[in-house]
Amino acid sequence: MRYLALATDYDGTLALHGRVHESTIRSLEKLLTTNRKLLLVTGRELDDLLNVFPHPYLFDWIVAENGLLLYKPSSKETITLADMPSEDFIMRLRSRGIPISVGRNIVSTVRPHETVVLEVVRDLGLDIQLIFNKEAVMMLPAGFSKATGLEKALRKMGLSPHNVAGIGDAENDLPFLGMVECSAAVGNALPAIKDRADIVTEGEHGDGVVEFIRQLLADDLQSIDPSLHRHYVVLGSTETEQEVQISPYGPNLLLVGSSGSGKSTLSTGIIERLTDKHYQCCIIDPEGDYESLEQAVVLGDMNHIPNTKEVINILENPDTNLVINLVGLPIQERPSFFQNIFKDLQDFRARTGRPHWIVLDETHHLMPAEWDTPFPTPSPHTLLMITVHPDQMAAEALAAIDCVVVIGKSPGERLEAFTNSVGESLPSFEDHPLQPGEAIFWKRSAGTLPVRFRIHPNRGERRRHRRKYAEGELGPDRSFYFQGPERKLNLRAQNLMLFLQLAEGLDPETWMYHLKRHDYSSWAQDCIKDKTLAAEIREIESTESLEHGQSLAHIKSAIESRYVLSPHTSSPPPPSPLST
Repeated sequence: MRYLALATDYDGTLALHGRVHESTIRSLEKLLTTNRKLLLVTGRELDDLLNVFPHPYLFDWIVAENGLLLYKPSSKETITLADMPSEDFIMRLRSRGIPISVGRNIVSTVRPHETVVLEVVRDLGLDIQLIFNKEAVMMLPAGFSKATGLEKALRKMGLSPHNVAGIGDAENDLPFLGMVECSAAVGNALPAIKDRADIVTEGEHGDGVVEFIRQLLADDLQSIDPSLHRHYVVLGSTETEQEVQISPYGPNLLLVGSSGSGKSTLSTGIIERLTDKHYQCCIIDPEGDYESLEQAVVLGDMNHIPNTKEVINILENPDTNLVINLVGLPIQERPSFFQNIFKDLQDFRARTGRPHWIVLDETHHLMPAEWDTPFPTPSPHTLLMITVHPDQMAAEALAAIDCVVVIGKSPGERLEAFTNSVGESLPSFEDHPLQPGEAIFWKRSAGTLPVRFRIHPNRGERRRHRRKYAEGELGPDRSFYFQGPERKLNLRAQNLMLFLQLAEGLDPETWMYHLKRHDYSSWAQDCIKDKTLAAEIREIESTESLEHGQSLAHIKSAIESRYVLSPHTSSPPPPSPLST
């Protein structure tokens, strides 16, 4: 199940003129029978809400006062998330004749008094923001919104925003609607809300909520998924600049390629893009290839095999990604280990909706062809399976594949190995050798033809590219040469680190000679290929008042702000006029 909770606004959404119709209450109760949760996200003061709404017990948490207060109806626990505005502020507003309402943490008024409120905020030097809800004007500490309150409530529930649907109607709903996986606007919502929501109901107020719940219960909002492009993960682009992308929920992806073809690099890029969007990933890593994966906890080594309790404890935090390192587990024992851990992961998914993706490296080791354990029903989803040998994988795993990505040599042969294993014919495509950085993408479940695309580089590749300029070895034609006005020197800097080390030992005349010729910015532009750095250096070169030491310090600072230079690399000896 993708959507484990529904977050709804109160006034204008759930309620009409402050009251919730009985039909809406029955719809909320029906949703609860499916083991989903409800959260109420409102701008109302908590005490006022409890006076007008007799059914707070339907909700696990109420985010009140526009995100400043959490209330748990089952225990009557109240959590304050921000300090109350000062009494001086409140008195100033009243002295100016502004009608205000003071809640436990929020102060509010109505239009058109916002101009005077801003004057008071400015006069007192307060860090207060105004939040609008149609005619209501709410005064909150800067940085707080319905989204920040909902985030706190979800954290207490152990839920990710990616497993939540939301519905609202007004300006102050935008932050939390932009945070959840699928957002809906009721039929009476403001135009700006309708424009930014993923779906707009035909019904207004509570009828719109009933309509949205009906669709949620019908298919877990699967019919909405094609419109959720803001969550899609881009793999690369075709020759015609068409993006190749996958939905972050539902598809099972097979990545096939020969050893050394770049499978790990591509899979790391996919994982990076998922984690950048805050989807939780669990990587089962038989060979220790993901030990250095950023934003992930690595569990296991040569001396320790992770157990289920350790795995689940780490995954309980929705913000934590996990690498299960099996390098210490013999190959013949991996299938049985995976069988047990996979069942536990599926049980955890049923409860929390996470991890959103399970990545299986060397899948033919984990689910070999002789695998005789049936897949759970319904079939697992959002699996990334990586292998050199698809023909050596379990038939049930191959049958569940929706999309195939082929990388490296002989893409046609590898795609054919897959289709033969699943008893299908090889689809028609141009089976030309792939160039470095290219791959084949086939959306098998859609019946489309395979397409060739250029892979978007991941962060690791970009870092290596940057490290090449910082500490690597540029060729003679791309290195910088300190020569001076009479060309007595010929000091080669084949990277930025050596450039700075050599520069610090130069005589002022040689440094200023190249500076005035704008040689440093030209090198950054033409050889380092860093236009931003080149522009910064050019500005330094053009500042005539800077002397030798000052200009060197400024250029050094510009380089170090953009490139990480190793402090452990030994410096070359100071340059000598005899150096060549």
